[in-house]
Amino acid sequence: MHLMKAFEEGMDGVYVAGCLEGECHFLRGNLRAKKRVGHVKGILTALGINPERLQMYNLSAAMGGRFVEIAQEMTERIKALGPSPVNTGQGRESVEEQQEEEEKQ
Repeated sequence: MHLMKAFEEGMDGVYVAGCLEGECHFLRGNLRAKKRVGHVKGILTALGINPERLQMYNLSAAMGGRFVEIAQEMTERIKALGPSPVNTGQGRESVEEQQEEEEKQ
């Protein structure tokens, strides 16, 4: 699914898992994905959506334990950020307010 479409359809957060750099079966697929994630983070920021809702991780197929950790990390991150403003209709998210809130905890 296109990264922006995931947010448009109501996802509160998305993470992309790619091969370790230099070890991609698709040669440069993981590098292209990293570039796309960076581009979409810029779009999210411009739209007033906290770019921390989108992350990319590089790992190998042998790193199942790390994959589980990443899923847990993202789940906690999104819980802390709360529902996407796309879902709540509350407009733009203030990244500064989110950072202040995290510092209080």
